[in-house]
Amino acid sequence: MATVELSFTALPAHVRTARLVATAVARRSGVDESLLDEVRLAVGEACSRAVEGHQLYCPAEPVRLALTDLAGRFEVEVTDTCAPEARWDGGSAGSGGPDSNGRGLGLAPGLGIAVIEGLADDVQISETAGGTSIRMSWPSAGASR
Repeated sequence: MATVELSFTALPAHVRTARLVATAVARRSGVDESLLDEVRLAVGEACSRAVEGHQLYCPAEPVRLALTDLAGRFEVEVTDTCAPEARWDGGSAGSGGPDSNGRGLGLAPGLGIAVIEGLADDVQISETAGGTSIRMSWPSAGASR
């Protein structure tokens, strides 16, 4: 299992770099050429959401990206490191409340999550005290080259 980890300052310009790195690692992991645009777009959307949240609630914290080549799967995990209480303080900051699922994201899932779910083969969203993670995966050749 090979993993590439990247952390970057929450600036929109760094989302492009994250997309380029994800596409290169996906290609090297054996993701079919026809899926690379979907990887690039899904990673860009997930990173953009994380950057937006960080700029609003924890601009000094880095956005984290992990790219893993598992047996037959290429997995990407984008993690914002803003604790949920930093994103939702009961209504006085940002959009100020829980999302439609009752989570205190401050950034409602909306269209961005729907786009990610339409692009990735599998999507899992989890929220912990350390932040929110969007994990996406696609089929791959299963072997690092």
